[in-house]
Amino acid sequence: MERGDASTMSSQQEVKKIVIATGKRKTSIARAIIRPGYGRVWINNIPIEIYPIKLARLKMMEPLVLAGKKIWESVDIIVNVKGGGVMSQADAVRMAIARGLVEYTGSEELKKIYLDYDRSMLAGDPRRTEPEKFMRRSARRRWQKSYR
Repeated sequence: MERGDASTMSSQQEVKKIVIATGKRKTSIARAIIRPGYGRVWINNIPIEIYPIKLARLKMMEPLVLAGKKIWESVDIIVNVKGGGVMSQADAVRMAIARGLVEYTGSEELKKIYLDYDRSMLAGDPRRTEPEKFMRRSARRRWQKSYR
């Protein structure tokens, strides 16, 4: 195979772009795989359109709605999320999708839209729960003190 043949062969093949992004909130961790497609989104193998918790579904769809129909319908997104509660998982998924779309499109305009709407879509929240202390029922609670 000559050098000219290899270059024509590589130009004929399309390079498919795949982006893996992560999002974290409290103890939830979401991993999103974004690739070219038809606008389908799955959260733990459940299509986002039939996700059972409506408020969480709306929260997870925010980055897609802000990105616009043109971007949304050109990608397929598969998200695996574990840990934490329902809304914590929704926030983690939202962050993973937003970060992935910004990386996939490479658009500074989209990044600015997300930052103007809600900074927590791209920037993480470092707050965590304080651990429970020895011989106590919670992190700060102490035994009641009686003076008489």
